[in-house]
Amino acid sequence: MADIKMLDASDRGLSAGYMMWYRFSRNPAAVIGALIVFSVIFLAVFAPFLTPYPKHVGAVVDFRARHLPPDAAHWFGTDKAGRDIFTRTIFGLRISLLLVIGVLGISVPIGAVLGLMAGYFGGWTEKFISGLTNVMLAMPPLVMALAVSNLLEPTLMNAMIAITLLWWTWHARLIYAVSKQIASEDYIEAARLAGAGPMHILFREILPNCVPVISVKTTLDAAFVILFGATLSFLGFGVKPPIPDLGSMVADGRQFMPDFWWEVLCPGAAVLYTTLGFNLLGDGLRDMFDVEN
Repeated sequence: MADIKMLDASDRGLSAGYMMWYRFSRNPAAVIGALIVFSVIFLAVFAPFLTPYPKHVGAVVDFRARHLPPDAAHWFGTDKAGRDIFTRTIFGLRISLLLVIGVLGISVPIGAVLGLMAGYFGGWTEKFISGLTNVMLAMPPLVMALAVSNLLEPTLMNAMIAITLLWWTWHARLIYAVSKQIASEDYIEAARLAGAGPMHILFREILPNCVPVISVKTTLDAAFVILFGATLSFLGFGVKPPIPDLGSMVADGRQFMPDFWWEVLCPGAAVLYTTLGFNLLGDGLRDMFDVEN
C-alpha cells in the first residue's frame, strides 16, 4: 500500500487503467461476452465473404431446396423459398447491428445532452426536461413503436425512428441523476469561480465523469434494441422482406413448426446469442468501471 501512494500522477493513471482491465479480465462472463460481441461484429462486417449463398439475401426462390434440414451444404437448413438460413441469419445480424448503431447513435447523444442540461442548470430547464422525459416514459415502448411503425412504411430507417423516439428518455434520466450529483461537487464550483463557462463545465468537467455510466448503459441497451427490433419485425412492423431480419425469419418459420424446427430455432438462437453477448459485456464493463447499480 505504501508503494502505491508513492507513485506519481502518470503511474497512478496507468495503475488505474490496469486495475480496470484486471477486473474485467478476471470476470469470465465478461470475457465471454466480449468474445461473443466481437464474433457478431466480425460475422456482420464480413458477411458477404463468409456466407456460402450471398445471393439468398434477396428475393431468390428455389422450390427444389425448400425446407431442407441442416446438412453440410446448408448448415442451418433452408426456408420455405429454398434460401439458405445460415446466410440469411448472418446478414440478419448485420441488420440488427445497423439498428443498434442508428438508434443508440442518435438517442445516446440526445439523452446525454438533455440530462446534462437538466442536472447542471436546474430551475425551469430541469422541470421542462424532466417533465418531457416522464411523459415519454409513461408511454408503453412497444405500443408507441407499433403506432409509429403502423403509420410509416416498414423499413430499417422507420424502425430506427420508432425506437429512437422513446430510447433517449432512459439515457436522459440516467445522466440527469449523475450530473446533478456531480454539479454539487467542490471542483465544479471552483471551475465556475475561475471563470469557466457553462459549456466548458458541461462537456469538459461533468461529461467525462459520466462516460463510464454511459458506456455501461449503452452496451446493455444494445441487447434491448436488438430484441426490440426483432419484436417489431416478428409482428410485421420492422424491416420489409425480402431483406433478412431475425425477427421476421422467426415469424416466417413458426407456421411450419414443429416439422421444420430449424427455421425458427436458428434465427432465434442468433438473437439469444447476440443479446447474451451484449448483456455479459455490459456487466463486465460495470465491474471494470466500478459503476454502482
